[in-house]
Amino acid sequence: MQPKYQSLKDHVYEYIAQRIQEGTLLPGSKINEAEICKKLDISRTPTREALFRLSSDNLLDYLPRRGFTVKAFDQKKKEDYSLLIATLDSLAATLAVDILSDKDLEALDDLVAAIQDDLDAYDFSRYYEHQAQFHEYYLRRCGNSTLIEMLDSLKNGFLRQSYASEDKERLAALLQEINGEHRQIAELFRSRDTEKLEQAVRLHWRIIDSDML
Repeated sequence: MQPKYQSLKDHVYEYIAQRIQEGTLLPGSKINEAEICKKLDISRTPTREALFRLSSDNLLDYLPRRGFTVKAFDQKKKEDYSLLIATLDSLAATLAVDILSDKDLEALDDLVAAIQDDLDAYDFSRYYEHQAQFHEYYLRRCGNSTLIEMLDSLKNGFLRQSYASEDKERLAALLQEINGEHRQIAELFRSRDTEKLEQAVRLHWRIIDSDML
């Protein structure tokens, strides 16, 4: 069996990123390095390496002698990220549209179905994983490695945000609408309608501006 994490540093990275995504660590929260080391039974070196990587990926802020805190984004920055991700992800989709096979299209349909199952169960953590896999699927097949790297950096720095909310009904309703857009995007891949696909993916990323995300 393959190990879940490639290294101790990866383990710490995913542990912290997951807690940011779940809302356990809120914007502005200070990261307690000693607590993480004890919790994961990991030494300080890989923990520090993971924290600096999280800072490089824009999930954390770092100030010398003050340590690491969870990064907060203002509305202007959300809009800036939304525009960049929408532009690049729609480009990736149009590059992938003639590359995806029938098997790939079935995989996208399966991911849309998995997302629906997550929403029916109010499992927002699994929703995050599956919706990320949906977009990653065609991105990894777009044939442009530079574009992939750029989007990876942008998404790591912003999209690992919380899908947790006290108002689960409202959040679920919003995500149902979003998954309807996933379904539409999958259908446009199947019809090879490049122009409508580009428009649909670009519009899809307006979700970043929601006050629920």
